[in-house]
Amino acid sequence: MSPALLLIGVLTYFAGLLVLARCVAHGSGAEGFYVGGRESPWPVVAFGMVGTSLSGVTFISVPGAVAASGFTYLQIALGQVAGYAVIACVLLPAYHRLKLASIYGLLGERLGPAAQRLGSAYFVLSRTLGATARLYLVVAVLHTLILQPLGVPFAVGAAVVLAMILLYTVEGGVKALVWTDTLQTAGMLTGLVVCVALLWRPDAFAQLDAAGLSRVWVGDPLSRDFSAKALLAGMSIAIAMTGLDQEMMQKSLSVAKLRDAQKNLLVLAVLMLVVVAAFLLLGGLLTLFAQEHGLAVKGDALFPTVVMQHLPAWVQAVFVLALVSALLPSADGALTALTASTCLDLLRVPREDVRTRRRVHLGFAVLFLVLVLGFKALDSASMIYLILKLAGYTYGPLLGLFAFAMFTPRAVSGRALVTVCVAAPLLCAVLDFGQPWGGYRIGLELLLLNGLLTWVGLLLTGQQRAAQAQTADESIS
Repeated sequence: MSPALLLIGVLTYFAGLLVLARCVAHGSGAEGFYVGGRESPWPVVAFGMVGTSLSGVTFISVPGAVAASGFTYLQIALGQVAGYAVIACVLLPAYHRLKLASIYGLLGERLGPAAQRLGSAYFVLSRTLGATARLYLVVAVLHTLILQPLGVPFAVGAAVVLAMILLYTVEGGVKALVWTDTLQTAGMLTGLVVCVALLWRPDAFAQLDAAGLSRVWVGDPLSRDFSAKALLAGMSIAIAMTGLDQEMMQKSLSVAKLRDAQKNLLVLAVLMLVVVAAFLLLGGLLTLFAQEHGLAVKGDALFPTVVMQHLPAWVQAVFVLALVSALLPSADGALTALTASTCLDLLRVPREDVRTRRRVHLGFAVLFLVLVLGFKALDSASMIYLILKLAGYTYGPLLGLFAFAMFTPRAVSGRALVTVCVAAPLLCAVLDFGQPWGGYRIGLELLLLNGLLTWVGLLLTGQQRAAQAQTADESIS
């Protein structure tokens, strides 16, 4: 299919999203922007969060990684199921009891404003890096397939994509995202099902097993993908990147009843496991196809190359729209959540201050563009492990902070908070990049280690006193 026709299809899709967002979010106000009016249907939220959780990185990188690591990524997905259960049973009750618009308000309630600002700052750093890495990957594929043949520079294409995302999120916020992300998840999963169906063969599982692609469990303790490490990493990744992440939790906070919000998380856990398994199966089928046709491509380039060079034109159209559907939930939700966290936690402006909210929203869109161009210069071969690696450094302090706030009856000064939450990831970096001890290499369990070091540091520097911290006037700046 010609790049011009594909571009028309993408622009039409964006127009449909804009109309949907304007219809569902009309007149929603500040409460609609920040928490969706607390009236979102939980089944819709659960389905839409699948797209937000997976994003274009899963769509492209998970299938592309099968040739190198088989189905071992399924270990992480299984660990995430346990993590979602922890979120539903431990974190959500606390968030709903306090009726939070920003989840970092819990840190403020327990440890004072300094902790709230520090938690929000780490979220802003984490989500900005993660969202722009995901955005870069999909924009890069769209550029290769559509924009480059039409002579459109990469920077222009990235700017146009961000401008279109800005249009349908700047007013509607969470109220719009609940419904637009549902549509986008449906589009992404449609592309997944179509591609699996076309590449399927009657003896697929036997061929995958014979090629060594169906390996799930890893028994070598020194391996990066050792099963015990991967399961623990998956659980901690789910808790940190979903339960302690304003972007993910803002939709659960938009559900009126706690019980329904918990149903949302548990249904999401099951859906995520099924969808990740389907993406791994797709990756195996793509690898077999590439081997049979003598294709040298691998990693993130595998899926787009097979579809755009070897499958029918209508499948190419489905793939591009599915790719766009995978791109948007991680970018639009991140813009909204970063705006909410910055306004409510860092700047502490009233919810009704629309002018400041719009400026912050636009500022993050510009920052996204700058970072996307930075990731293009980096150009990692497989973005999924790069993103999870970055998360280990930036979400680790959040994990330790929340664990300390919820389960430790101590208070800690603002200065100690900053010192510990900066020192822990730096120590992790020394351990990560130093020489391996006995051949052991730190993998995705880095996040858990970072959180543990943060918690221990806070425990050692904290003082035994009333649960409510007495540091309300301390600053982290």
